[in-house]
Amino acid sequence: MTQQQAPDSGKVALVTGASRGIGYAIAEALVARGDRVCVTGRNEDTLKEAVERLGADRAMGIAGKAHDPAHQAAVVEGVMGAYGRIDHLVNNAGTNPVFAPLADLDLAVAAKTYETNVLSALGLAQKTWHAWQKDHGGTILNIASIAGIGASPFMGTYGMSKAAMINLTMQLAHEFAPVVRVNAIAPAVVKTKFARMLYEGREEEAAAGYPMGRLGAPEDVGGAAAFLSSDAAGWITGQTLVVDGGLFLNAGV
Repeated sequence: MTQQQAPDSGKVALVTGASRGIGYAIAEALVARGDRVCVTGRNEDTLKEAVERLGADRAMGIAGKAHDPAHQAAVVEGVMGAYGRIDHLVNNAGTNPVFAPLADLDLAVAAKTYETNVLSALGLAQKTWHAWQKDHGGTILNIASIAGIGASPFMGTYGMSKAAMINLTMQLAHEFAPVVRVNAIAPAVVKTKFARMLYEGREEEAAAGYPMGRLGAPEDVGGAAAFLSSDAAGWITGQTLVVDGGLFLNAGV
């Protein structure tokens, strides 16, 4: 269970892909400030463990595939039924099923990547908008990547999908204003199971290019998410916050 749990804020968040890693860290940060949270993920057992750690009095879990419209509908209906509102939507669920040059890319794999990384976010944004946010306001936060801002060799499909997510953020921010703020976070390499192929066995080498001297931790993104979904960020919308330990500073002369 989360330490130093704050009094109930009265707000409710839905965080996808949150059984571990970045999604879990975001859910943990929101619970710590007093929100109630629904977390989703594919593995029901892992999701149950996440709910137990977050605290059953503040969290619930609904297992399923983020890109499945039936699952999306069930999640929104479940949260509204349990908590009666969805103030914050965090689209964190994502996939990177291939590590290969674009010249040899299976287009079916590309389509699957877009379905999970982009269309699932749009589908949940639509459903959350109609279920609560259109009339009551709130925030949407899309977890993108620095791969969506610059070239990432052998991760082109993933990068293209995250670039689309960044543009989706701007489109939704424009359409949903002024009642809903929509922003994105673009992390560099964060030490999670999802990203381990990028640093496992060579972490010191991988971190050498970061001015901050280390790779990211899930909590780094959790803190940024808590800020962007708070009243302190009340005049920020349509933006992508780069959380990269200074990595892009190395692009200078």
